[in-house]
Amino acid sequence: MTISQTPASFATNQDLDPIRLRQAFGVFPSGVVAVAASVDGRLVGLAASSFTSVSIDPPLVSFSIANTSKTWPDLRRADHLGVTVLAAHHDQVCRQLAGTVEHRFDGVAASVSDDGAVTIDDGLARFDTTIYREVEAGDHTIVLLRLHAVDHPVDQESLLSPLVFHRSAFGRVAAE
Repeated sequence: MTISQTPASFATNQDLDPIRLRQAFGVFPSGVVAVAASVDGRLVGLAASSFTSVSIDPPLVSFSIANTSKTWPDLRRADHLGVTVLAAHHDQVCRQLAGTVEHRFDGVAASVSDDGAVTIDDGLARFDTTIYREVEAGDHTIVLLRLHAVDHPVDQESLLSPLVFHRSAFGRVAAE
């Protein structure tokens, strides 16, 4: 391995053009989750590609949501939020969750916990959460969620791959 002795020179637009930023961010693949709850008797949800584990003690995960989201103000009122790690076959579910609010759960097999957390039935992992903290971060808000329950069917682990978002398109993890 050769290490340069001079600092790297970055050809950059000092305005950090949003289109170029989105393209650069897009080279990093991420998984996709559904975040959903029953709010005022209706299912409310969205898809997020910014999900990550944060802490084991206390058990925390996070996702980021655009400050312009019309769905988050409703979701954040829920007692509990369900988070589902989507499988590769959920690409249409993901598109629905990003589409028309009234049709986001049409034909989607979902379950509602006693506390109102909504999860997709055949997700790779499902979490029952509550909002732990929200952190303003530019044009997004980072939402930290406290885990209260987890469902991770081990028998599915070898059969299903996660839905992956990469370069503004959905894909899957290839088997070795």
